Amino acid sequence: MFSIIQAAGWPIWPLLLCSVVALALIIERFVSLRASRVAPPSLIEEVLGVTQLQMPSPDVVNKLAENSLLGQVLASGLRAAQADPRGNEPRLRQVFELSGRHAIHQMERYLNTLGTIAAAAPLLGLLGTVVGMIEIFGSQSPTGNNPAALAHGISIALYNTAFGLIVAIPALMFYRFFRGKVESYVIDMEQASERLVTHLVNRAQSSASSTGLPASQVAASAAAKPVVKAATK
Repeated sequence: MFSIIQAAGWPIWPLLLCSVVALALIIERFVSLRASRVAPPSLIEEVLGVTQLQMPSPDVVNKLAENSLLGQVLASGLRAAQADPRGNEPRLRQVFELSGRHAIHQMERYLNTLGTIAAAAPLLGLLGTVVGMIEIFGSQSPTGNNPAALAHGISIALYNTAFGLIVAIPALMFYRFFRGKVESYVIDMEQASERLVTHLVNRAQSSASSTGLPASQVAASAAAKPVVKAATK
């Protein structure tokens, strides 16, 4: 490998740096975009079950926010519902939208860098090819060719072209793969948020109609109650 780097000349060093950065980003995104850290499949069902009878306490909401990115989005909606006892649906949707944008930003972190590497690596390889061609033409002289300089120029051109493609192809594949995962998670978060918004609004309306009290008083009293597990009954 060291002999190949020597034969490829100085243009290979930017490509080596890009390969190290791309590998680090791919490993980091694989860890960060796991379903358990982004959108656990059963989380929305658990939240709907907890809020079926009464609103959760602030400690429970904080633990939900620490669970995953989807937990952060759902927790922001629960906090908004507790802060606004009237159950204003447009306000709830706005809170979910803002929190969802933050979650998307977290999921897309470093993806632009990975995409930049995928686009820049072939250009860096082309730069090495041009440098190799300059070496080849520089080896020409009126008295004849210098075989050593000619071979060195050819090696610079071919090695950099090949290494640029070796770096760019996997980087582009993983970039597209992670983009697809993010889009899938975004759809899951949208569906979960829609279910929770509908649940909170219907819960406030049904509580107000069953007790005969204004929705603000019902929601305020429900938010003040601690969450009690079924096992303690």
